[in-house]
Amino acid sequence: MGVSASSYSLLIVDMQRDFASPEGSLFVPGALSIRQRISLELLRARDQGAPIVWTQDWHPKESSHFAPFGGTWPIHCVAESEGAEIVPELALLQRKGDIVIRKGIHGEDGFSAFSVRRADGSILETELHEQLKERGVQRLKLCGVATDWCVRATALDALTLGYDVEIIRDGVAGINLTPEASNEALLEVEAAGGVLI
Repeated sequence: MGVSASSYSLLIVDMQRDFASPEGSLFVPGALSIRQRISLELLRARDQGAPIVWTQDWHPKESSHFAPFGGTWPIHCVAESEGAEIVPELALLQRKGDIVIRKGIHGEDGFSAFSVRRADGSILETELHEQLKERGVQRLKLCGVATDWCVRATALDALTLGYDVEIIRDGVAGINLTPEASNEALLEVEAAGGVLI
């Protein structure tokens, strides 16, 4: 049985200044080129009454996630900073009632919109799954950054939770610490049951 349009949600992953603007501290190559596609998908979702989810990295100033404190990444998306803001052209399209999921608030690794990993390795669920269930959402369309990190982790968690998952192929961009990382991430999601559109 097909899933009606109203039971899907558009999930916009981490389109924040530090990731999606050239001056950002962890700029994702290709992030500029996906903004228009995301805007179009957002307007389409609103026309169809689909819930919109925005995710944001939202880190403390000092986090084990950051290289200066023993982590992998440069300092980025510090809570309340300009770098943590949604890029302006998309922020203009945000509305009251949209779901906002902030990740890594207490210094966890917050790659997935559905869960974060504490320093001790334990997993803490976010409120996203409950919010989607309340709205009757069965299918997720994902776009944003980065394909090989937060988009991948969110998609895999969503599949595990039983959602139908679609990734908008020209609506995502990756960091690519290795040349094939984004392609490998998309193949992994496909192998787990996701669909590239």
